[in-house]
Amino acid sequence: MIEGIEGNVVFGLILTTLAGLSTGIGSCLAFFSNRSDTRFLAVSLGFSSGVMIYISFVEMLATATVELGAIHGKMVGSLYATSAFFGGIVLTILIDRLIPSAVNPHEVKKVEEMDAPAHQHHQHHHPHNKRLLRSGMFLALAIGLHNFPEGIATFVAALKEPAMGISIAVAIAIHNIPEGITVSVPIYYATGSRKKAFFWSFASGLAEPAGALLAWLFIMPFLTETLLSVLFSAVAGIMVFISFDELLPLAKEYGEHHLSIYGLIAGMLVMALSLAFF
Repeated sequence: MIEGIEGNVVFGLILTTLAGLSTGIGSCLAFFSNRSDTRFLAVSLGFSSGVMIYISFVEMLATATVELGAIHGKMVGSLYATSAFFGGIVLTILIDRLIPSAVNPHEVKKVEEMDAPAHQHHQHHHPHNKRLLRSGMFLALAIGLHNFPEGIATFVAALKEPAMGISIAVAIAIHNIPEGITVSVPIYYATGSRKKAFFWSFASGLAEPAGALLAWLFIMPFLTETLLSVLFSAVAGIMVFISFDELLPLAKEYGEHHLSIYGLIAGMLVMALSLAFF
């Protein structure tokens, strides 16, 4: 095992847990707000994607390429880094393809839909509709599966660069908020219970610390400088795919395209300044 890395393990696990459980914030927003602040969500999602895209290309992939080049030579090192980067993208695509389109977390829900049980109860929609409850729980499971590689990404980043792990955790926490709303809406509609809706929304975020725990159990015993750099590059690929496939399209679904781009640029700028001064 790499010397000095053990001290970052607990920090990485805590960071990943906090990022994952931010889905509970989405539930709280759904319960205590009357309307979705689409402008804020669009900017926030754009900001998250800006942070993740910038740090992936400028810092993570670049650092992995340099370090692998120093160990294995420039050509072989570049090949390792590039292969790992696109391997991370392929892994995320495969996980995404496992999720049926009907419950894909890319389909945005809004806080306003939390009022559905009260307004539609007399329109043949029973609050204990088992089929809808099953769909909502499956949606929570699907989002959990979708979030699994994000947990690995945050954990690996925190192992190598704790400050970078914090930046990634914040970006992931922001984009978990609308996912929390997405899980809460159908479960609350099916059961009429805010507690159950919150529980399943909160639980869907546990996939991220689970991903971190799995990485710790199966990767740490074999961790070398080469493996860590390869993982670093793969994480960059995971985050780039998440940004282009999930965050930016989700921001656009909220109907604030320009604001999401402004948020993206702001995220890149903040990340650039943080890398320059810290």
